[in-house]
Amino acid sequence: MTAPSSPVRPLIDGFGRRVSYLRISVTDRCDFRCVYCMSENMTFLPRKEVLSFEEIEAIAGAFIARGTTKIRLTGGEPLVRRDIMKLVRSLGGKIGAGLEELTITTNGSQLAHHAEGLFAAGIRRVNVSLDTRDPERFSAITRRGRIGDVLAGIEAAQAAGLSIKINMVAMRGVNDDEIEPMMEWAHGKGMGLTLIEGMPLGEVGIDRVDSYLPLRELHETLARRYTLSRLDKRTGGPARYVHVAETGGVLGFITPMSHNFCESCNRVRLTATGQLFLCLGQDDQVNLRDAWRAGGMDGLDAALDHAMRIKPKGHDFVLDRTRPEPAVARHMSVTGG
Repeated sequence: MTAPSSPVRPLIDGFGRRVSYLRISVTDRCDFRCVYCMSENMTFLPRKEVLSFEEIEAIAGAFIARGTTKIRLTGGEPLVRRDIMKLVRSLGGKIGAGLEELTITTNGSQLAHHAEGLFAAGIRRVNVSLDTRDPERFSAITRRGRIGDVLAGIEAAQAAGLSIKINMVAMRGVNDDEIEPMMEWAHGKGMGLTLIEGMPLGEVGIDRVDSYLPLRELHETLARRYTLSRLDKRTGGPARYVHVAETGGVLGFITPMSHNFCESCNRVRLTATGQLFLCLGQDDQVNLRDAWRAGGMDGLDAALDHAMRIKPKGHDFVLDRTRPEPAVARHMSVTGG
C-alpha cells in the first residue's frame, strides 16, 4: 500500500499573498544591449558563478513541492545559454506533476533555432520582447540586434504551434509613435501585445525621466480611437488586459510606476547565481545556492520559509529629477526580466 503523500505547504508571505510563480534567470548574458536594460559595456558574471542546470532543477523542484505552479525562464537572453534545451526538457517533464505551465521570455534572436524544441518540451506560450519594427530604430534600441532575426524567430515559433505575446517597453520620444502600428501588426498576426512602463533599474543608456510614458495616459489616448473592453484574463503575471474591438486582439498593460500591482504579487525571481529576489524593486534576497549546497532539500525548504517572512510589501520606484540615481542599482538582466 502506498503511503499518502504529504500535504503541500504553500508559500505564503507575511501579507497573505501566495507565491505560485517563479521566474528563473538562467544567465545574465544577452546578445543585445537594450538601452533601458543594460549599459553598453556590460561586465557579465564569470561562468563558474552561474548555477548549474542540476542546481536550477533542484531549486525549481523545491518550489514545485511548495505549490509553485508556473515557471518562466528569463535572462539576460535565456536562449544564448549553452545547452539550454537540456534544462527546458527537464523542467518541461515536470508539467502535470505539480507544475502547470513552463514559459519563456526571449528577445527572439535565437528563437528560430529553438522553436520546435521548445514546443516539444511542453512550452506553449512565449513572450518576445520587441520595442520597434523599424530596422534602424531597432538597431539603436538594442545597440546590436538585427530585426530580421527576431521576425524570423516569431514566424518559426508560430509555425511550431507556440502562442506568442509581444512585450513592448513604451518610451516617450523613442517608440511611442509605433504603439498603435505595433498593436495592429501583432493582432493581425494573432499575437497579443503587452505594453510595459520603464523602470528605474541600473544605470543605462537612456534618460528615464524624459522617456517615461505613463500607461494610464496611453490607455486614455487609445480609448479615444479604439473600443477597449476590460478582460478578467490572467496569465500569472502583473499585466491587466483589455480586448480591442477594432482589431479583435488583446492588449496588456504592465504599470509598475503609475499603478503598481504589489497587493496581488504572486512571484519571486531567482538570479543566475542563486539569489532569490523577493521584489523586483527591493534588495531583499535569500541565497538559495548556499542553502542547497549546505542543506539539500531541507536547506532549501527552510530558506523558502525565511524568504516568505522577509518578502516586502512592495517597491519604492520613483522617477523624478530630484532622484537621478536608479531606485535599484542592479540591472534588469541581473534579476531576470
